[in-house]
Amino acid sequence: MPNHHLAFALDFPSLADARPYFTLSKHIRFAKIGLELFCREGPTVVQQVADAGFHVFLDLKLHDIPATVERAVDNLATLGIHLLTVHTFGGPTMLSRAVQAAQKSGTTQIVGVTVLTSLDTTDLSCLGIDRAVADQTERLAKMAWQAGVRAFVCSPKEVAHLRSTLGSDALLITPGIRPAAAATQDQKRVATPASAIADGADILVVGRPIRDAQDPEAATLNILAQINQSLASKTIP
Repeated sequence: MPNHHLAFALDFPSLADARPYFTLSKHIRFAKIGLELFCREGPTVVQQVADAGFHVFLDLKLHDIPATVERAVDNLATLGIHLLTVHTFGGPTMLSRAVQAAQKSGTTQIVGVTVLTSLDTTDLSCLGIDRAVADQTERLAKMAWQAGVRAFVCSPKEVAHLRSTLGSDALLITPGIRPAAAATQDQKRVATPASAIADGADILVVGRPIRDAQDPEAATLNILAQINQSLASKTIP
């Protein structure tokens, strides 16, 4: 179903600001809760988003020493979330222990964040990484795969390469999705919904194109139509 391929980013300063969009749960499977909203509202927002009918995608990008991340995952998994992000830069031990902690919950899947969509090759060079974004994404994903991670966040510009590298068992999540003619804002590596699905993305994360639309429901349905068209094209021999 197309709605299984869409996550709405609840990038709002408060629960009160996010709540009017909860009706979109009839069209969208996942709601992504990021740092801004979680730091303001805490675990309460997870429960309310779940009660609204969404599957919760908690995007905290955990990155710390292995023991700290393991205990954080233990605590967060009790909230009944479906997807939880960690930074692959945390290394194989941190990732392995995060995966093991999540598996105990039976419901939470760890998602490895590779290279943020706000970064490009110039930014990587400033960080001391002298390789292309696609190469760095692949390197991190392969390392995380060996540590047991099976879901990844990558930009739509790297998703086709990562799909080829990891195969069909990987769950690939792409932010930076912008319908045609939409502004890119602070994300440098973006794509349309149709092209991201065609390149192998499983879940598209969309925020501002829905949130800032005059009619958020109509914007949602338009994106779902683009996803559906791309999925249909992929099934044609």
